[in-house]
Amino acid sequence: MELQRAMSASSKSSLFSISRSHVLLEDQWLIAVNKPQGVYCENVLSSVPSLLSDSIGSDGVATQVNLPELHLANRLDRDTSGVMLITKSHRVAAKLVKAFTDHKVRKTYIAFCIGLAPKWGCKTIKSGHGRSKFGAWRVYAASDLGRKLPGGSTVREMETVMEVLLVNGRGCFKVLSELERDEEKITLVEEKSEIDCSEKKDEILVRAYPRSGRTHQIRLHCQYLGIPIRGDVKYEGVYKWKGRAYDCHELHAESLSFEHPVTGLPVVIQAPLPLWASQVLHPLAL
Repeated sequence: MELQRAMSASSKSSLFSISRSHVLLEDQWLIAVNKPQGVYCENVLSSVPSLLSDSIGSDGVATQVNLPELHLANRLDRDTSGVMLITKSHRVAAKLVKAFTDHKVRKTYIAFCIGLAPKWGCKTIKSGHGRSKFGAWRVYAASDLGRKLPGGSTVREMETVMEVLLVNGRGCFKVLSELERDEEKITLVEEKSEIDCSEKKDEILVRAYPRSGRTHQIRLHCQYLGIPIRGDVKYEGVYKWKGRAYDCHELHAESLSFEHPVTGLPVVIQAPLPLWASQVLHPLAL
């Protein structure tokens, strides 16, 4: 199934052409776009020059401009939609990479999960992250941090704040402020528990606040909590739900907040919600 999805995405990505409707923010140093679901980041990046190649002068005539050096400041999985940041110079790219590395960029994601309804409203998950001996990414115990893995890699820290927004279309918990989320007890993952995924009966909409940037981080932590993302067959998510088959996982990079690498001003970039999220969030005032 993953191979079939990859081939479909490859075909879709090769035909992808960016337009002004995808642009969320642009200045002379960077451009933020709303990446569609099922399109590779590299194809979005390669299509940006066509967007920048012509500029309209005051007389309404298109004139050729010098193209900048474009770099991906962040990456999203193939099926993850949302905010993708592209820089226009090596200098700005280096500053933003450092900001991401130093965890100075705040990120929020929306995910539609299927599983047993959590009894908690907000939970911070701290764990290890690494590749298993079979090459798959997985959650490791927090006590495994620094442990050497097959292939020479090591277990690294991974932390995500998970906040439940809706369960079966209803808000069961209060939406917390940033201060309230930080005051919640931190749950340390000491060992990989066995999650019973045989009873997938609830629809859970969560907002995730990753405090690190590991590969497949939110998908892995949702799986660990027993609420895998709908359509995410790689991490135990349901493929069919209520008579419909899902060809992509439902995870959306909702926002990025950071200090502008040149001006120093605060920047908040928010992508419009995809249809699957807006349909269930519409009655909820956030």
